[in-house]
Amino acid sequence: MTANLRLDRLPRTVELARAADGAATLAYVDQRLSPGKLAIERTADWGAVVDAIKTLAVRGAPAIGVAGAAAVALWAREAAGGATGAGEVSAYRAALERTAEEIACARPTAVNLRWAVERVLGRARVALDGGAAPAAVADALFAEAKRMEAEDEAANRAIGAHGAALLRQGSRVLTHCNAGSLATAFYGTALGVVYAAAEQGKIERVYADETRPVGQGARLTSWELARAGVPCTLVCDNMAASLMAKGEVDAVIVGADRIAANGDAANKIGTYGVAVLARHHGIPFYVAAPTSTIDPAIADGSGIPIEERDASEVLPVAIEGVDVWNPAFDVTPAGLITRIVTERGAFEPDKLVY
Repeated sequence: MTANLRLDRLPRTVELARAADGAATLAYVDQRLSPGKLAIERTADWGAVVDAIKTLAVRGAPAIGVAGAAAVALWAREAAGGATGAGEVSAYRAALERTAEEIACARPTAVNLRWAVERVLGRARVALDGGAAPAAVADALFAEAKRMEAEDEAANRAIGAHGAALLRQGSRVLTHCNAGSLATAFYGTALGVVYAAAEQGKIERVYADETRPVGQGARLTSWELARAGVPCTLVCDNMAASLMAKGEVDAVIVGADRIAANGDAANKIGTYGVAVLARHHGIPFYVAAPTSTIDPAIADGSGIPIEERDASEVLPVAIEGVDVWNPAFDVTPAGLITRIVTERGAFEPDKLVY
């Protein structure tokens, strides 16, 4: 059983702050360098934040949501300048709308990014409609992004508590990709459940799928769990079936990047296959995600846009005559999901509350 958790050894993944001179900056863990190096970058450049999202330096649906909101706030501060006249303010507003759309499109599958950008953009519209100057708008967006950062951690801890109640003593959990603290502002969704259960002495071991082709399980989940003091075994993706057949898995817990209105859930490529295996072996399959991941505008998983990434992630050295298909996500049908765990509780997919 898990003894003492060491969550204090986990870094905050994204953190908006003000420098001594009042300038806003975003600190983030550059996950491209993990686990070999714990690199925390700090920038005041909104474009650098967008690049970090696109290149997976910052990844995980909740984390890129917070980072996206921060990017809008950083742009607002940079662009505020001396814009005071009516024409300048109008141009500022138009540029803000264009920039926010660019940020929201940085990665298409995770709905949290657009949700977060739209939330801070809505705050900006209200402030501008009320006659606020661009500098005041920038301050308001900074405060809103900081609120979202704090709300994310609170939601994750609530998800953890609700999910831990589903696990029995001595649970052996399989997870796919990284839905841990590194995928959020702090604490994690799927691994938030693990941490909450570990605090109750319920976790015997976590099996982390390596998660090809980028290896988020191998590079990030295993590192995070070991650093937090949770017993972890790393396995190749194609070993999950054998683990289940041997009776070594009591529950599967994964995160999500977008959940459709009917409960279909998009998560890292390979998740669907794990869900099929879990159903075959009679193992509960849980999806842990905040309500900001739910997209009620999409009826079912067929409407979720699936990002396709560069072939070099799969085949670093190109082979003439060989094509590569590299979707970053797949969709697990609601019928394979036992419960969706949000900050509001644990729900059957067709009874999801959001």
